[in-house]
Amino acid sequence: MIKYLGSKKKLLPAICEVVQSRRGVRSVIDLFSGTSRVGHALKREGLQVFANDLNHYAHTLAQCYVVADVEDVLDDVKRLVDACNALPGEPGYITEVFCKQSRFFSEENGARIDAIRRHLRRLDLDEPLRSVMLTSLMEAADRVDSTCGVQMAYLKSYAARAKKPLELRVPDVLPRAAAGKGQATCLDVKDAVRQLSADVAYIDPPYNQHSYLGNYHVWETLVLDDEPDFYGTACKRVDVKERKSEFNSKVKFRAALQDTIDHVDADVLVVSFSNEGFIAPDDMVELLQSRGDVEVYELDYKRYVGAQIGIHNHKGERVGEVSHLNNKELLFRVKARQRRTSTSTTVQLAPVSLPG
Repeated sequence: MIKYLGSKKKLLPAICEVVQSRRGVRSVIDLFSGTSRVGHALKREGLQVFANDLNHYAHTLAQCYVVADVEDVLDDVKRLVDACNALPGEPGYITEVFCKQSRFFSEENGARIDAIRRHLRRLDLDEPLRSVMLTSLMEAADRVDSTCGVQMAYLKSYAARAKKPLELRVPDVLPRAAAGKGQATCLDVKDAVRQLSADVAYIDPPYNQHSYLGNYHVWETLVLDDEPDFYGTACKRVDVKERKSEFNSKVKFRAALQDTIDHVDADVLVVSFSNEGFIAPDDMVELLQSRGDVEVYELDYKRYVGAQIGIHNHKGERVGEVSHLNNKELLFRVKARQRRTSTSTTVQLAPVSLPG
């Protein structure tokens, strides 16, 4: 799966354990699905997953890793991957904007991405097959990009991986879950919590001012198959300025999260958050107590790769060090009930070191 800010890769065993700690769990809502790494893991556990994310690239990933079932798409995907890998490059928007105007990919790989986008557009594939192929393309592009993992900027010189040829692979699509076929929605969370229902709600909101759309605008353009106007050195889509999330605002965050907690339709809530987020852990407990008793699971967390690299100026020169390289990743579990009085306990899980 693609490199991702806030990746939960090393947290998956703990998340799956906490989600399934209530007996009889069969379904789970993933309200901020991102790469669908968590939804994919829960589907592997046999649960029916309802994945939601407002960004189109995330919805595409959910269509691949939550909705698509390997028994339905594998033969077609293998054939299409081979056909796409045989296509010659055909420069277009991606090459012009992300290889010439900026430097996210080599021009050879940009032309290949353009050619494959055109090919998939002409095929007019049905869902979720279309999203599986776009995921394959997105992940292939991610393996040859020239960034530190986010698309706010690109490296001064091409990364070694950027010089390798783009190659599509078959994504790790799973068999249909025993509890039922997964679903994916592309809704604002205010609408999602009022439309979706499951045994458990997994809630992993943005926790600071950094917009996921701004950090992954190239993937948004790739899957939307459009040619938007852009701005700045990183050639961001102009709608990055308009599509703002309340969860990226320190002023609006608490009210937005409270609305989510109050209205999500689930017996158990599992909230993933960082001790470096907009609100402190004690404040998170206070918010969640409106739904029931709160358990807090703490895990050591290695900060994102940008923290490991250090602080640089506009010339790429290292000018400082970050204050710390580790923090705490917190999982809050709430068994929903009607009573308003509640308690909280803290459980210390075995430390894990996360890559970011």
